[in-house]
This record gives sequence, C-alpha cells and structure tokens, in this order.
Amino acid sequence: MLKPTDFRIISALRQNARESLTNISKKVKIPISTLYERLKSHEKSIITKHTTLLDFAKLGYMCRANIMLRTAREHRDKLGSFLKAHPAINNLYKVNNGYDYLAEGVFSHIKDMEDFLEELEVSFPLEEKKTFYLVEELKREDFMSQELII
Repeated sequence: MLKPTDFRIISALRQNARESLTNISKKVKIPISTLYERLKSHEKSIITKHTTLLDFAKLGYMCRANIMLRTAREHRDKLGSFLKAHPAINNLYKVNNGYDYLAEGVFSHIKDMEDFLEELEVSFPLEEKKTFYLVEELKREDFMSQELII
C-alpha cells in the first residue's frame, strides 16, 4: 500500500507532470532526493507511461467516437490485432457485457470515420457495432489529480 506522501506525489504529477521536481518537493514537503527516489521506484511499478494530452480538434481532427464491437470468438484476436495496429485508434479496451472491444477513434472528418467503420464491416464478421460520437469533452484524465486528504 502506498503512503500518503506517495499519493500527494501522484496527485502533483497528475496536475502537471512537467512541473519541476523542486516545486513538487516543496508541495509534497519532502526532500528532492527522496522525491526522486520515490519517482524512480514508481516508474518501475505504478507509473506506466508519461504522455501528452492533445486537443485533437485544434490539430484538425474534428471527429472522435467510441465504438463498441462484438464479433465471433474465432475472429476476436484478429479484430483486436487490427484495432491495435490502426493509426486512428487512440485507445482500445477489452470489455464485457455483450461486447468484445471498446475503441476510441480519432478522425479528421466524419467521412473518414464512416470509411473506417465500413472497412471494419467488410473485413470482419461483426455481430454488433455501436458508435458514440464524442460531442464535447467535459472531463479527462482527472482521477487522482486532486490532492487527497489521507
């Protein structure tokens, strides 16, 4: 189990991972050397990836959608491999409750999204497909970004 200090470190990183270790050390109230050692140990265990969150619309990608897919068991792995390798798929999850995968796709235009869906239907015998277009982002990557009172 993590110590309260570790949760404060994680919270500071979730708020702004580019903040200097000096500033994080002051916020968390631990020496910078201790902070550095804790971060190194967490990078081997609970911190899986350092990344940048993008505003896709400002980059010209005006269409985002979550796609729920179900296929026959014998096609599941092939579909999963296709989705993992496709450049328009931003996030991919294996799910339950009647579906196999939840894929988040990012596309320049709705036409590109529809072409992708058509390609899926032609390439794989889909049993069910549901598409949810993302209209407005209200909250993203916020879990554990607020300082926890422990």
